[in-house]
Amino acid sequence: MKVVDILRVKGGTLFTVAPDQPLAQAVTTMAELDVGSLVVMEHGDLVGMLTFREVIAAVVKNGGSVGTTQVRSVMDDHPLTCTPETEIDEVRRMMLGRHARYMPVLNGRTLMGVISFYDVAKAVVDSQDFENRMLKAYIRDWPVEEEPAPEPKL
Repeated sequence: MKVVDILRVKGGTLFTVAPDQPLAQAVTTMAELDVGSLVVMEHGDLVGMLTFREVIAAVVKNGGSVGTTQVRSVMDDHPLTCTPETEIDEVRRMMLGRHARYMPVLNGRTLMGVISFYDVAKAVVDSQDFENRMLKAYIRDWPVEEEPAPEPKL
């Protein structure tokens, strides 16, 4: 299974923010859209990722408020990325290795979408459920061998 399979099911809705946008405005957007991340885009290029992790760190650093902070100063400016052709097992390893919950999907420099750890976990579970059902159906339909007739005693 590949990332493109997740995007096909999930759709390509993208939520982005500019790096010079106030963090308060970005947080409001995240809350209104009920999303845990925004892709930071500048001049059509991905330049970072803003997740609730960076927001919380900024709020703590600023004494409990976002103040006048800009997205650029708190975003992850080297986010993990993958391509539509990346295998799901590789994405899972990458996300676990960096404790990343969100990963932008790039085709060259074009942003195709964002997948979450939830999306990856759901895809894996759905795939395992399908395989489990197929195996159970195969076992249920297993041909039963007839018992050979006992040989007559002479």
